[in-house]
Amino acid sequence: MVTIGIIGTGWFSGIHANILSEMEGVKVKAICGTSLEKARTFASSYGDMTPYGNLTQMLDCEKLDAVYICVPPFAHGDIESELVARGIPFLVEKPLSVDEEAPSRILDEVRKKPIITSVGYHFRYKNSVDLLRNELRESTLGMATGEWMGSMPEVPWWRNRQTSGGQFIEQTTHLVDLLRYTMGEVKEVYASYANTYVSTQYEGVTVPDVGTVSLKFTNGLIANLSNTCIIPDEQTKIGINYYTNNGVIHLGPDSLELFKNGEKHIMEDVDNPYVLENKAFIHAVRTGDTSGILSTYEDAFKTLKVTVAAQASADSGQVVKVSE
Repeated sequence: MVTIGIIGTGWFSGIHANILSEMEGVKVKAICGTSLEKARTFASSYGDMTPYGNLTQMLDCEKLDAVYICVPPFAHGDIESELVARGIPFLVEKPLSVDEEAPSRILDEVRKKPIITSVGYHFRYKNSVDLLRNELRESTLGMATGEWMGSMPEVPWWRNRQTSGGQFIEQTTHLVDLLRYTMGEVKEVYASYANTYVSTQYEGVTVPDVGTVSLKFTNGLIANLSNTCIIPDEQTKIGINYYTNNGVIHLGPDSLELFKNGEKHIMEDVDNPYVLENKAFIHAVRTGDTSGILSTYEDAFKTLKVTVAAQASADSGQVVKVSE
């Protein structure tokens, strides 16, 4: 039996708890919240899950094979370090933090004391992304453009740059990660952000609500990603267009659209990427075989560096090189 603990009582914790509870040979034994009351409320939906309001107490009292970290961006750092010190594998939701400071330290700790890690870049597990990567191998890719256009999440920490990092770090990071996964490593970025609307509707808004980022890759390819959080939910648009010698390939939230031999083809995603992500991590914890994990902590840190560099570029108005 693989025993799991979860840190955080929000939406993503529920996503993972629901999936894990359906997996054979897996038991979510404990949940840790920012308060015991929150943990108790969460645990009440899952039978005999034990609630805790303190991480150290949970780790001291429970024998856990792995832990899921589902906390806001600003809350990362000490949690991961404690798990590394105890040699407990973890799956952590993106982004790794609001800046590079804590993740850089954690990465050093993981390198000194290797453990199994996975990061929640679930788009990598989509069937459509597998097909996309195959199609790109058979084409000459020139550039890509992407968009993450939606509304502002209704949680106070998201409005504050110090606690969320802003939309490009907190949400559009998924597209940055997909570009790295399909196009290669980014060497420099130029970003332009602005505050146009959201700050007039809510108090304490310090994040920009529109932005566009140009990326140059080490292999000479280029891309542009734009995002906004000012439009209504029903008009959300998320996706990437890849421009190749064989035509445009469009990756949407749940499908891939391409032209082949003059015909339009649409592939709908069949498998739930969250389920595949969880299966890969649990398999690694159970067997030591990490080949199915598509985003490790070390790899995800490279995505974070791109998004943090974009913030630095927007602040300075200059092109910023991504640190190696």
